[in-house]
Amino acid sequence: MSETKRTTIVLFSADYDKVMAAYIIANGAAAYDHEVTIFHTFWGLNALRKEELIPVKKGFLEKIFGKMMPRGADKMSISQMNFAGMGPKMMKHVIKKHNAMTLPQLIDMAEEQEIKLVACTMTMDLLGLQQEELMDGIEYAGVAAYLGDAQDGNVNLFI
Repeated sequence: MSETKRTTIVLFSADYDKVMAAYIIANGAAAYDHEVTIFHTFWGLNALRKEELIPVKKGFLEKIFGKMMPRGADKMSISQMNFAGMGPKMMKHVIKKHNAMTLPQLIDMAEEQEIKLVACTMTMDLLGLQQEELMDGIEYAGVAAYLGDAQDGNVNLFI
């Protein structure tokens, strides 16, 4: 009888290309019957943000953070050659041209494959993000929960 393989990813980045790589790896691991957890912390939480503005009560600094951070996966910049926003447009054009999956499609696929998407509650508090602002159907936990998943992991990545 084979042992369940586990892959865990700490997603720290809000760069479109890095988040895309994390979700490609996660979906690939799930396709190979790994139990997969993506722990979204700090800027990686932006991949889980809803695109529409959700009216929630926030303090001044939390409002500023909310305005400065990208609202959703499709609004992220790329890590290199951003060119005042032209870089992501060029990358999305190339993705479409090659019939590759977009980041929002990769996130949808992750949900379909039952990849555990976790939002770091401590970071949510620090950045002033509330559950209503994030995607439905995700989990909320702290670092101890991530470490519980990672300690038995066959593959553990920090992106």
